[in-house]
This record gives sequence, C-alpha cells and structure tokens, in this order.
Amino acid sequence: MVSKNPVSTPFNQAAMEVVELGNRLLETDADNDAWEVASGLLAGAIQFWLFSRQPCEDPFCEPCAEVSSAERRLRKLVEEVQQLAEESDYFTSPHDVNVGTA
Repeated sequence: MVSKNPVSTPFNQAAMEVVELGNRLLETDADNDAWEVASGLLAGAIQFWLFSRQPCEDPFCEPCAEVSSAERRLRKLVEEVQQLAEESDYFTSPHDVNVGTA
C-alpha cells in the first residue's frame, strides 16, 4: 500500500494519516480495541469514498458511467478494496490457517 519511502501524493498522505490516526487512538486509551478502531476508520473511509464517487447530473456522462448506480459504485469499491488488501504487507500472516508447513 504505502512504500517505505513513498512519493508525496495525496493517496500516500491520506493512507499514512489514517494509519497514524489509528495508532493515536490506540495509544490514547489502553482499553481501545484495535479491531473496533480499524472498523471505525474503515467506516469513515467508505463514507468518504462513496461521497467522492457520486455521479454528476448527466445520465450519459462517460466518466461517471462506472459509478452511475449504487451497485456499480459498490462493485468499484470492492474491486479497489481487494486490490489494496492484496498489495498490503499484512494481507497474509504466518498464523493463517491455510499456511503450509515444510
């Protein structure tokens, strides 16, 4: 997702700030649950993503075609989430149940 020496782009800056916010929330209160914080960050990110993908008023607008309905926006969101998850350093874990042993 974000490389060790990322080029300063809005994408990289936003991703780093979300991670930093999650870390701050966990450091602020030892009782905060990492899963709950992560789900809250994800919920906010989804809301913002959906807001940013609202189609314009022209029903024939080509750039808006792929997000011209709720179902199409959801499909794009799921595709992007899958790609970002698969690119993440944390996608697999040595503790995954499907990890083979040699």
